[in-house]
Amino acid sequence: MNDRAIAGEFVTETFDYDGGRPVTVYVPPDPPEAVVFAGDGKSISQWGRFLEAADVPSTMIVGVHGLTDENLRLQEYSPVFNTERFAAHEKFFVKDVRQWTASRFAGALPTERTAVFGASAGGELALALGLRHPDVYGAIFCASPGAGYQPTEVMPPRIPRTYLVAGTQEPFFLENATRWADALRDAGADVVMKERVGSHGGAFWRKEFLLMVAWAFGRE
Repeated sequence: MNDRAIAGEFVTETFDYDGGRPVTVYVPPDPPEAVVFAGDGKSISQWGRFLEAADVPSTMIVGVHGLTDENLRLQEYSPVFNTERFAAHEKFFVKDVRQWTASRFAGALPTERTAVFGASAGGELALALGLRHPDVYGAIFCASPGAGYQPTEVMPPRIPRTYLVAGTQEPFFLENATRWADALRDAGADVVMKERVGSHGGAFWRKEFLLMVAWAFGRE
C-alpha cells in the first residue's frame, strides 16, 4: 500500500529527546488546513498518502515515533505506569514538537483545526493528552485504546470532541473504547463511538483515520 503515488512529502527530524527521537511529518501538497499529531508516528505519518485520495481538507500529520520496547512505550503513553517518564514525553510531544512544527512549517493552526491521534496504547496517549491539553487539541482520535489509562470519577470541565473506534474482533479493546465513550458522554462531551467489523491492526485503523479527519475537519 505504501507504493501509492504521493504529491506531498515526508520530512523527518531527529530530536535530542531520550537519546534521539525521530519525528516524521507528512506535508500535504497544498497549505494545510488541519494538523494531526500522532503517536507511533513512523507508521501513522505514512497514512498521509491516503488522505490525498480522500475528500478531506489538506491535512498535515506530525508523527512522533514510538519506542520498540513495549514496556517503555507504555510508560510514555499512559500516565498510570511511570509518571516521570510520561511527563517527560508529554512535554516533548505537546510543547517541543508543536513549537518545532509551527516554526518549521510556517505557523500554528488554531485549536479547532488540531487533533491528536493514537491506536492501542497510542489511543491511551491521545486520550490523556487531549484531556490534559484541550487548549491545544480540539479533537481526540482514538482507535482501540488499551486499559491502563481509564476514565476518572471526576472528568475535566473542558473536553475536546472525541472520535472512538474499535473492532468486533477485539472485544477487550472494544470494551475499553465503549467505557471511554460512555464516560465522556456522561461528562457532556461531543463523542462519536464506532463499532466496526475488524481486528487489532493498522489497515482497520487507517481506514477509520480518514473518517476521523473528515468528521473533525470536513468542509461545511
